[in-house]
Amino acid sequence: VAPGAPGAPVAPVAKRDGDVVARYGADAACWAMLAVPARETPSFSDALLHQGEANEFFRVRYAHARSRALVRNAHQLGFHQEPGDVDDAPALLRLLADHPLVLEAAAHHRAPERLVRSLVELADALLDFQYRVLPQGDEKPSAAHRARLALAEAAGTVLAGGLALLGMDAPERL
Repeated sequence: VAPGAPGAPVAPVAKRDGDVVARYGADAACWAMLAVPARETPSFSDALLHQGEANEFFRVRYAHARSRALVRNAHQLGFHQEPGDVDDAPALLRLLADHPLVLEAAAHHRAPERLVRSLVELADALLDFQYRVLPQGDEKPSAAHRARLALAEAAGTVLAGGLALLGMDAPERL
């Protein structure tokens, strides 16, 4: 039985939570519902409204917006992304390489929470990596910067695609 279909084993939203879409917005409510396995009742808190590190939904969207900002800033500095070797981002490279398997497992098991967890990990890795992408101070853009920019852009694309698969918006700016 497909999730959401009549007879599907999906836990209902608790009555105490009321109209979660009206309170938290469609994307945040959807995130909270998809972040838990289908048989578990989702929990809603005001943390969904807070734009900070404690909010995983915000971190994923923020990481996507940061990847787009890095591309815009690089263009202002006069360089663009080019594929190349990046040896200072093993976690980010591993998560990007594993993404097709995560998508396949999430679809096969009808478990969108697997994709949610993967997007959070990817966002955190990108947010840690972002400070090494652009040249600092008087430093000139190098092949390493162009390769790092390509990696950051790829991570942003995966984040946007993951959010879209979950039915959510991936804003260019936050």
